[in-house]
Amino acid sequence: MQYEDIYQRELRTLLIACGALANEAIAVLKQPGLTHIELTCLPAKLHNTPQKIPDLLRTKIRENKSKFDKILVLYGDCGTGGGIDAVLQDEGAERIAGAHCYEFYTGTQAFDEIADEEPGTFYLTDFLVRHFDTLIWQGLKLDKHPQLLPQIFGNYKRLVYLAQLSDGRFVEEAKIAAERLGLEFEYVFTGLHTVEDFLFEKVTT
Repeated sequence: MQYEDIYQRELRTLLIACGALANEAIAVLKQPGLTHIELTCLPAKLHNTPQKIPDLLRTKIRENKSKFDKILVLYGDCGTGGGIDAVLQDEGAERIAGAHCYEFYTGTQAFDEIADEEPGTFYLTDFLVRHFDTLIWQGLKLDKHPQLLPQIFGNYKRLVYLAQLSDGRFVEEAKIAAERLGLEFEYVFTGLHTVEDFLFEKVTT
């Protein structure tokens, strides 16, 4: 689709994203037709305490509701058990479809196919590759207690790197991560088209 051909009044739009998706959101918002969208993020570390996300999201929406025509959200359900969707329904905001970023990056059908092919799959995104040591290796205490590795990852068989941006360095780092975890490696380039499609659809309707 040639999004440059879309001519319509630009709505004042705010995109609230998970901090883990900030680089990817910035890349998408450079696309012609989306540069007018403003971006704000909630801290990426909230994924360790997903129960806090809905209330903080509600606060962020209410702080900005009077300033924008439309508020869009770049979050999945993210382990909130429907909490995010309840907030969005109350506050009149909309989010991208998907239970988590793995699903909305790949699209539901493609993600289901990947998951069905091998249920024992551990997923990495660009963000998780960049922060593998901090969030996974150290976050799960594997740096201090390597004996925990089979307990944590014993039921996994492969690591699938869902890549958003083409960066060979990230691919090599993801391969190394798979080796450290003792998992088979697979690379899937998702790009950012699903996020682009979501934003273009919402800012022109």
